[in-house]
Amino acid sequence: MPFLSSWLRAIRIRFLLASVIAVSNGLAIAYWKFGVFDPLFAGLTYAGVACLHASVDLLNDYWDHKRGIDSATSRTKFSGGTGVLPENILTPKAVYTAGVISLILGGAVGAYFVAVRGVTIAVVLGFAIVAIYFYSTSIVNSGLGELFVAIKGTMIVLGTFFVQTALIDLTAIYVGVIVGLLSATVLFVNSFPDFDADKSKGRKTLVIMMGKEKSSQVFAIFILVTYALIGTGIFFGFTKAYSLISFASIPFAIKAIVALQKNHKSPHDFVPSMSAAVTYSRITGFALAVSLLF
Repeated sequence: MPFLSSWLRAIRIRFLLASVIAVSNGLAIAYWKFGVFDPLFAGLTYAGVACLHASVDLLNDYWDHKRGIDSATSRTKFSGGTGVLPENILTPKAVYTAGVISLILGGAVGAYFVAVRGVTIAVVLGFAIVAIYFYSTSIVNSGLGELFVAIKGTMIVLGTFFVQTALIDLTAIYVGVIVGLLSATVLFVNSFPDFDADKSKGRKTLVIMMGKEKSSQVFAIFILVTYALIGTGIFFGFTKAYSLISFASIPFAIKAIVALQKNHKSPHDFVPSMSAAVTYSRITGFALAVSLLF
């Protein structure tokens, strides 16, 4: 059991919910718009996306350990890496190998969908594989981590929808942007406590580039834009009136914004904001998917 728990910790199992939410929204749109739901394709999509998501986290842990970033951070439940490498719970080679294997498995599922659905999935898959492998060595070091996560969320929703229907639809893209913003918001706030460690090791996250004070204001904008897209989407037929149930997450959004704007002296002071942000993201994303089925 310690072996299993170590690997579940390494792949950050609770954060896989972000990908589950993205796939669920893609499936919900396919059923809403065309009454289509293929359970086999749905199951394979969940499995493939989970493997790709796990690959990102495993390779990120490996490269952060190699650069000494994880050793310089004060780890919390939401930031500072998983700790499996600094604590010698797993070996760097094992984590790197697992990350590559997860990437291959996810790619294999994607290759199957390329065979049955064509070149559109090949474009999505190609972006995913290249971006995942270079995420920790290039993308996040250029302040593009949030943009990558937002695009990834959009592509998961669109790709899931396309696998089900073999069609491209503006609704899938629109909802995908919302889901991508939710994930980007969580990544953004989780980078606050790693500010000093990341900066000392030469990493240039978006928070480092803008500074904490300005970034705390941008964090609120992320959330406001997400709610605005959900509400505006009703008038264009991209979301439903039922989608307003996703506004049930507003108390957690407010808590996250207020907690982030307080004066923080240690990484652990950011935990209330990160916790609230994760809850906000999960509630909004799941509620949105459910609302599209009404």
